[in-house]
Amino acid sequence: MEKLLIIILHFSLLISAISGSNVPSIYVFGDSLFDAGNNHYNKNCTAQADFPPYGSTFFHHPTGRFTNGRTVADFISRFIGFPFQQPFLEVQNEIKNGSTKGYPSNGLNFASAGSGVLRATNQDSQFVIQQSLFLLESGSNDIFTYFDPFSTPTLTPDAYVGSMLLEVRKFIDQICKLGARRIAIFSLGPVGCVPARVLLPGTPVTKCYEKMNKMVENYNQGLEGVVNGIPVKYPGAFGVLGEVYKTVQDFRANPRRYGFANVTDACCGDGILGGFLQCGKEGYTVCKNPNEYLFWDFFHPSEHTYKLIAKALWAGGHTRIRPLNLKTLANMTLPH
Repeated sequence: MEKLLIIILHFSLLISAISGSNVPSIYVFGDSLFDAGNNHYNKNCTAQADFPPYGSTFFHHPTGRFTNGRTVADFISRFIGFPFQQPFLEVQNEIKNGSTKGYPSNGLNFASAGSGVLRATNQDSQFVIQQSLFLLESGSNDIFTYFDPFSTPTLTPDAYVGSMLLEVRKFIDQICKLGARRIAIFSLGPVGCVPARVLLPGTPVTKCYEKMNKMVENYNQGLEGVVNGIPVKYPGAFGVLGEVYKTVQDFRANPRRYGFANVTDACCGDGILGGFLQCGKEGYTVCKNPNEYLFWDFFHPSEHTYKLIAKALWAGGHTRIRPLNLKTLANMTLPH
């Protein structure tokens, strides 16, 4: 992570504001929910989405995103007026082979599928860093792994969540010391409801795995404390919490209101709930209308779900994101 922050600092010397908002660039950190294709360039990583039918609805080809189209980070970029952030590893390869001379002006995407806050996981006055928007979403893999029968945890659930939050605080400290002042942290969605839960022994099929969701809720509560502490510890910095968990649970409780026909099964996969097999692997099936499904594959939402979440985070009220929404945060004028 420290290496990435050094790259951001160097990157900030090369760019200038390009949009009508007060945000010159966006830096995206997270896991497969935000990954824009970094893992495609990490050949040692088994978590890949660089094959059909990923990307089939919007891009019409796989991009490395773990959905049928765009992610939340992509939609937020478009709301601000940016092109999509390129994966950092893609840009790094282009610089090495000489096909590009520098980093793009709209920011970078560092998200990597399979990462977590535990595994993947100065002070500078550069204008671009101070004005940029930092997006962080991570932790789903950590909590899912806690229930993996082949990975016996040594910590209690509360201690495990505490160790996750400690890493989040360390990351926030790093970017704030670097100069970040617009920071959006997104809570985890209901991980215990993903179709892939059927891969774990003893998990329910007809309802969500509440034991897992309880850990998610505890982690999310801790994230709120992290967000509330940002302006206290770093005066002049603003933190917001995107309430993804409650937003997705609203989709599940009122599917027709949001255009969903199915909020339980994966559109693309195989077996019970479509949760036994990753989309695109031999033997999978795919539904006819992906954006009528909450879940695209056994772990990740559909583009339609991501779009609804992004809209809620961009312009939603206090129940969706607090204390400010992303539109307000992006358009605030911060002192230089």
